[in-house]
Amino acid sequence: MQMKLFIPNLLANDEAGFWFPPQSSTVAESSDFVYFFILYVCTFFFVLIVGLMALFMFKYRHRPGVEAEKTATHNLMLELSWSVIPTLLVIIMFWIGFTSYLDMRTPPDSSYEIDVVAKKWSWAFKYPNGWIESELHIPKGENVTLTMSSDDVIHSLWVPAFRTKMDVVPGRYTQQWFNATKAGTYPLMCAEYCGQKHSEMISKVVVHETRGDFDKWLKVAADIHKNKTPVEAGEYFYKTRGCIQCHSIDGVKKNGPSFKGLFGSERKFTDGTSAIADANYIRNSILEPQSKIVVGFRPIMPTFKGQLTDQDITAIIAFIKSLK
Repeated sequence: MQMKLFIPNLLANDEAGFWFPPQSSTVAESSDFVYFFILYVCTFFFVLIVGLMALFMFKYRHRPGVEAEKTATHNLMLELSWSVIPTLLVIIMFWIGFTSYLDMRTPPDSSYEIDVVAKKWSWAFKYPNGWIESELHIPKGENVTLTMSSDDVIHSLWVPAFRTKMDVVPGRYTQQWFNATKAGTYPLMCAEYCGQKHSEMISKVVVHETRGDFDKWLKVAADIHKNKTPVEAGEYFYKTRGCIQCHSIDGVKKNGPSFKGLFGSERKFTDGTSAIADANYIRNSILEPQSKIVVGFRPIMPTFKGQLTDQDITAIIAFIKSLK
């Protein structure tokens, strides 16, 4: 059961402002309220204390011929005030923050579940029908729970407009949930430094206006092999499964070999062996990337076993083969 905290609608942010992007989820308002409450309290006391300091420095400054005023040694009401008031404010801050945090960290009993796999340097969102997409698509007004894992290092999935962020840790599952209140497209990024291409680990959240629109998109997206040629489907997987981060298609050397002219070429490995880059070699490189490391490159490619079907791999091979 979720804890509900009454938050006055004083800081509603329907449009992007100086501080934050528009509030686009059900938890965004409470998150912003905590931030601004602490900000305004700190600002008030900063101005009050610094102002009094400046006033006292001027009023009680040393002046020739003026005798210094006697300093009070004890004032019970003043001492109680500066002890009780800050304590009450800290308790209020803690309670608002704690209850808001529990809401954000406790997924609803009924929600649409999507699995997420993070890897250097891309996101893979797996829907209940088995379809995997590099962008997150969700319906508006429906609770969505992400169950996340990492294939390599610690990542952190952050959607600023939703005010939600959660680490994605290798070797365990973490979760975050949200309920989008506005249809549109929002940035999604990694908020945990994860290596050389961390700043490029960017995707987006597409919020569909209705559940019907979302279901229609998912049905069409999942029929990619019917809607595209093998080469077009292979290019789609190249762009959406993270291959584009490490493998160029124009001959430029990146973290991995370029796909241009790869098919049919000779590959030399760090163990002293070599092989021709045929269909079997490409398939093995996708499923068992650490078995053969090409000379001049580091063993950083994660496996795609269980994430790509045989038909998907065949399409990728067709795409690579087309890059003469």
